[in-house]
Parts: sequence; C-alpha cells; structure tokens
Amino acid sequence: MKKKAEVSCWHHEQETMARQALEAYHVDALRDTVTRTCEHVPLYRQLLDQAGLLPGDITTLDDISTLPLITKNDLRYHYPLDFLAVPRAEVVLVQATSGTSGKPVVVPYTANDLERWSACMARALWAGGLRPGDVCLNAYSYGLFTGGLGFHFGAQAVGSTIIPSSTGMTDRQLVFLRDFEPTALFCTPSYALTIAERAHALSMNLAEFPLRLGYFGAEPWTEEMRQDIERRMAIEAHEIYGLTEMMGPGVAFTCGFHRLHINEDFFYPEIIDPVTERVLPEGEKGELVLTTLQRDAMPLIRYRTGDLTALHRSRCECGRTFVSMDKVMGRTDDMLIISGVHCFPCDIERVLLTFEETGPHYRIRVFKKGHLDAIAVEVEATHHAAAVTNKGAQDLQQRISERLRQQIGIKIPVTLLSPGAIPRSEGKARRIVDERQRKAARND
Repeated sequence: MKKKAEVSCWHHEQETMARQALEAYHVDALRDTVTRTCEHVPLYRQLLDQAGLLPGDITTLDDISTLPLITKNDLRYHYPLDFLAVPRAEVVLVQATSGTSGKPVVVPYTANDLERWSACMARALWAGGLRPGDVCLNAYSYGLFTGGLGFHFGAQAVGSTIIPSSTGMTDRQLVFLRDFEPTALFCTPSYALTIAERAHALSMNLAEFPLRLGYFGAEPWTEEMRQDIERRMAIEAHEIYGLTEMMGPGVAFTCGFHRLHINEDFFYPEIIDPVTERVLPEGEKGELVLTTLQRDAMPLIRYRTGDLTALHRSRCECGRTFVSMDKVMGRTDDMLIISGVHCFPCDIERVLLTFEETGPHYRIRVFKKGHLDAIAVEVEATHHAAAVTNKGAQDLQQRISERLRQQIGIKIPVTLLSPGAIPRSEGKARRIVDERQRKAARND
C-alpha cells in the first residue's frame, strides 16, 4: 500500500527566492496584473487613460510609482462590484467589511482565489508551528468578516482539526479549551486577553491546558502586548496580518523569529508618505500600499491600506527572503495630533504595559479643550493595585502621566479605573472614544 505523502506548507522555493529573481517576478506579475485589470475593469482603464499610461509602460519596479493609487473610498463609491474582473458566474464567495462608516467594501472570490488564499494562510500558520494533527479553536467571527473563513481555510489546508466556535460566549470558549484540548487559538489579541482574564476569574489555569500556539490579528497590537498574552496564556503568540480588500488575513505572518513577512509572491508592497504620496526608501515609516499579483475576481493595484509601518528586505534568520514589515504602529485615520504632537494608541499602550499595577485594558478619550483637541487616558488597575489607597492611586496616575510625557512628548491626564470597568471586546477592541463628535451633534 502506498504511503500517504506528508503535508508541508513550507514553500521553500518561493519563500527563499533570491532577491533579484523575486524582483524580476514582480515586474512580470505587475505588468500582467495591470494588463488584465485594464482589459476587464473599465473603471481602471479610465484611471490609466487619465494618467496617460499603458500596461506596457511597466518595465521596471520604479515604473510602479507612476500608476494611480486606489483607496477604500474608491471601492465604496463603486459598490457593490464595479471592480469585478471576471463574469459573475465565476464568483463562488462574497465577503465584505462591516460598513459601519459608510457603504461596505464587497470582496468577491473565484475558486482559484480561494485556493490561493488558503495557500497564503496555510503558509502563515505553518511558519508559526501549526502542523497536521493540531486542534484549532477558531474564535474569529464566521460571516461576512474574512477572519473566520480565512483561518478556517488555512488550518484545513495544513491538515489540522478545526473547532469553528466563532466569537463571543467566552465561558463556552473556555469549556472548549478544557474539553476538546485544542493546541492552537485563533482570535483578535484583545479577545485573547478577555479569554485569559475570564479563565483567571474562574480559577482555570491555562498553563495546564494543551494549548501551545496563538495566532492573532485584525487590530494593531504592540510587542509588549504579545509578551503579555504569552505570559497569561502560557503559549507562543504569532501575528497574521491582512485586510478584507486583499482577500483577508494572510498578507503577512510572523516566522519563528517573530519577523512579519509579506507573502511577496501574492502581494507587492510599497511604503508611501501618506501626505505627499511619494514612495519612501526601505526602512522609512509610512503608509503601506499593496498590489495583488495572483488574484482573479478583484485585482487591486496600488491600494492604500491606511496602515503605518516600514519594510525591510534583508534575509531573515529563518531563511526567508520575503520582505518583512514592522508591526503596524497605527492607521492614518487613528493618528491623533495633540498640541502639534503625533501619537497613536499603540504609543500609549506601550507605556501602560510597563506598569505592573495596570492591566492591558484601556481607552483614550478625545475631546475639545477650548478650540484645541485634547486627550485623556483611562486604564484599569490590576486586582492587586485596586487595593491601594486614594493617595497611592493618585501617585500611580501621576507616574503614568509623567512616563507618557517623557515617551510621547505631551502631558496626558490618566484616570485609574477598577478592574472590569472597561467593556470587554469579543472582536476588535475599541480604544478611542471620540467625544468631539458627540459635542458637535449636540450643538447642531
């Protein structure tokens, strides 16, 4: 009887390709993508005509910067499927963003798209240590949000068992962790903290469970939070980065050395200055722009993600030559400008996690102080710190505020809250409460 071949999602030939060969592939793949998109998407052909460009003008990587940029508003304006590049009969799946801030972005897939998405996700999970025989608790939402199905497809391609628990019902998640003994957890980092906190409240020691891996994403999180999750859950935590417009999670993933690698055979990355739109050199921080290279239903060229990061093209210790990206420091629309100083929620989070008296749950209030914008931070005390006197709490608030001033450059008032005061997240955490909009609504 023929022995079944072992599954491996380590694609050595692609993931360790020489840089020169990878760049040559990019030029060919980009030219093909632009040609096909112009042939099948009239809207994009119009954009190129307006710029006075032809697909054949793409002969070097430098030529990419001459192509027009696409934004989420472009996709919303042409809702639902004006960017579709195949006949509707070839679409086998449709997913979408929530549309809470306008019309949703609709994302169609062909059967080939699903295979490629599964391959990207399987590669990402494999890089973090997932193997056939592992049991995965998938606590991402199943529905129009791409997280649930993306992780499901990837784990299925690896050959792992999947428990599709979806998000919410935290006590039930803990029952599954105890009774089904999963070895991997998929969810947002903020929900991982919610699970860990609830386990502690129920006197459940996660270190005694078989759980050994966590794959988290869908929201910015700091290295300090990663270490906090690993400590609380006794696991190794990995990041998988993606966005709905690019098919979902699987655009980038962390290897065993926790460098975040972009799947460069599927996505071509650039970093631009978010104001001038100028392409920035390697290592400089700016807005990530992505172009799909192997996508049938909705190829996107130079899509502005809104995520702020930097790219590095040096070979990783893991052997991969795929470009690595820094952890996303925030989004262009999350950036706060207070007294002329630019800051992001992750800058504040990084400082808060240096204090053992405070937990990982916080929120940032943005409000008007006269004619100027101002912010204040509310953070939960740990159960131990909650027992301190009023004088002790005031001293702690002042120490945190001073540390924020030293690290960020502005004075930010801090309020210490009791444990559990901030609502827990079952999906993406809501860190910013913008009270300016409420005030404006009252004044109308």
